[in-house]
Amino acid sequence: MFPRIREITDAFGGRLRVSVEEHPSGALIVVERPDLQGRPRILLDGYGVDVLAGYIMSARLSVPQGLPDEHVDGMFATRFRLELDPSAALVLSQEGMAGLEVAATFWDRLYAELCIVAAHARELTRRAEARVH
Repeated sequence: MFPRIREITDAFGGRLRVSVEEHPSGALIVVERPDLQGRPRILLDGYGVDVLAGYIMSARLSVPQGLPDEHVDGMFATRFRLELDPSAALVLSQEGMAGLEVAATFWDRLYAELCIVAAHARELTRRAEARVH
């Protein structure tokens, strides 16, 4: 079943890829823009996926107003930021990697995909813990 890869496209031809695969800690989730030069990507664990899903919903509810940045720490430390100008977009950044911009046109479908991915990540984490014991 793993790796699991899904691509989301928007009306303008933009592509966002979300994949989940097994990792020693449980699950590794990769969010990337294969359509952009340099293929920016972000690596997340289950914690990061949960925070990103919540941040997407918070951004939807706050636009056109701003939203404070959100940070997750750990192996896949990530900063989530809402940009409003020139148009609403989330910027996900990790140290040493180019930031990944997620335009508002992707938010609804990305949120739905993250809900599914979070369930897979929890199961992979459960399996990893069972192997250790």
